[in-house]
Amino acid sequence: MRGVIIMGSSRSNGNTAKVATYVQEQTGFDVIDLKQFKIGHFDYAVQDNDDFRRLFKMIVDQYDSLIFATPIYWYTMSGIMKVFFDRISDFLFVEKDEGRKLRGKNMAVISCGSDHEVFEGFEMPFKQSATYLGMHYIGHVHTYIKNEQIPVDLQHSIDRFIREKLTANATNS
Repeated sequence: MRGVIIMGSSRSNGNTAKVATYVQEQTGFDVIDLKQFKIGHFDYAVQDNDDFRRLFKMIVDQYDSLIFATPIYWYTMSGIMKVFFDRISDFLFVEKDEGRKLRGKNMAVISCGSDHEVFEGFEMPFKQSATYLGMHYIGHVHTYIKNEQIPVDLQHSIDRFIREKLTANATNS
């Protein structure tokens, strides 16, 4: 299984990046930092003047499992992550065959917040998008940073998530 962590944070070296790096070290998955790309908002005219289409094609061609890593901003995913999801629509209207390559792939979510809990409804856009796109939604793990580090008990939770969700689903794909 080849996987990628798609990180959508306003800080490339913030708390979400710390968690993404930890997961990368445990899984060997690549990391894509959306902040490093020019990705414009969805437009029905499908303007092709940014990095999104090239990035999306690379992702669907190279990876079987996509982990979306996002901080929680105002109880939901980050703006850059939302824009990424909105832009998937480019491949529902134009180049539909590229969009269909998401079918059968795994989707997981890592959230990073200042609270130890996630409020009801956070996962819904991910679950519903996975269903709509024909992907397998394999779960969500919520994380946080304490004293600039991932707490040890949380590392164990992340490890369990990797073992039970990512590794288990890799053998089923």
